[in-house]
Amino acid sequence: ACSDTHTLHSACHVLQESLLSSASGYSNYRGILNWCVVMLVLCNARLFLENLIKYGILVDPIQVVSLFLKDPYSWPASCLIIVSNVFIMAALYTERRLSVGTISETTGTFLYLVNLTTLLFFPSATVLMLTSITPVGGAFALCVYTILFMKLYSYKDVNMWCREIRHTKARTLTRSHSCPSVAQSNGSAVHTHVSYPGNLTHRDIYYFVFAPTLCYELNFPRSPRIRKSFLLRRLFEMLFFIQLLIGLVQQWMVPTIQNSMKPFQDMDFSRMIERMLKLAVPNHLIWLIFFYWFFHSSMNFVAELMRFGDREFYQDWWNSETVTYFWSNWNIPVHKWCLRHFYKPLMRRGVNKWIAQTAIFLVSAFFHEYLVSVPLKMFRLWAFMGMMSQIPLAWFVGRFLRGNYGNAAVWISLIIGQPIAVLMYVHDFYVLHYVSQS
Repeated sequence: ACSDTHTLHSACHVLQESLLSSASGYSNYRGILNWCVVMLVLCNARLFLENLIKYGILVDPIQVVSLFLKDPYSWPASCLIIVSNVFIMAALYTERRLSVGTISETTGTFLYLVNLTTLLFFPSATVLMLTSITPVGGAFALCVYTILFMKLYSYKDVNMWCREIRHTKARTLTRSHSCPSVAQSNGSAVHTHVSYPGNLTHRDIYYFVFAPTLCYELNFPRSPRIRKSFLLRRLFEMLFFIQLLIGLVQQWMVPTIQNSMKPFQDMDFSRMIERMLKLAVPNHLIWLIFFYWFFHSSMNFVAELMRFGDREFYQDWWNSETVTYFWSNWNIPVHKWCLRHFYKPLMRRGVNKWIAQTAIFLVSAFFHEYLVSVPLKMFRLWAFMGMMSQIPLAWFVGRFLRGNYGNAAVWISLIIGQPIAVLMYVHDFYVLHYVSQS
């Protein structure tokens, strides 16, 4: 009779695990993610309201202009950027001489060495000597020169590879050397595919200078047309997020940094840690917005305008379970350049893999310090040490932490690491320029 009842009415119990047990295989936590977002918005809304009540409205767009210019009739940073055309022309005419054999490879290498060394030291010397240049203006000019240095180094390498292929009279031009001999059908039928030395033109080098990439190729993948709606969306995002960034810095970060100076002077460690954690939230939010503004909105805008086809400017760094995965995926143009022009050449020369990776961090640490210390006109090595500390951190996370724990460690290093460096530089700048003067 019981079995008959069982067949008439379906059983209400089956062998199963609770949803939150790992054995259940359940993975749809979208509702919990939405809850986290709502909590984050509410917490930050409270902080924002507290900030407004305490300080009033501090956002001042006019003040932003004064960060770039001391004198409205003197534009030293802009003039410095215009001068960079000299180095671009030097690279082009060196390549033209090399292509026809007027100068030897040794002479060409020497001319490039002079050109690229001057490219780094000339702007830094100008920024250090000129009193009329502001820290923000100086940092912007040095960023442009650093990007140009990496681009021209790539330009040198690729053209050299093409000459090597030409000299060995190879019949198949390998794509790894960026000298494709076959036309690619990626909507680029209207573009005639150039081969060396037909690429050594003003149009070609300036397309590369403005293109959102650091790695040179003779024939870049091109999109078939400019999508006006896509372009306008990216332009709107660029304008909106830059206003938001300026507002957050002026309203949220500046007061927090100003209030952090006294605990630093008094060496009140508990207050210092409290200030650092208070700064961590706006700093991290600003960094995330900057990432989206630069790597998604701005670079896609430039790529769409120039019909540049390769839009892989970043990968899923937010899922990083190791520090090395984060550094390989958050800035793809720099990662590609390091891999192609630094890491692989070192490996081909028989350099140990670990030494090659450390060398990349050393170069990266140098440029981080170069872009911060020179505009501030003070050398404290905080950025350099911050980058170099990534090596032991990468080893620790890779060795002892896995999965979600590794991902959490990467996020903590991002959220906590940056405010420490920011406070160190601001404190030293404050002591140097205000305490010593008073």
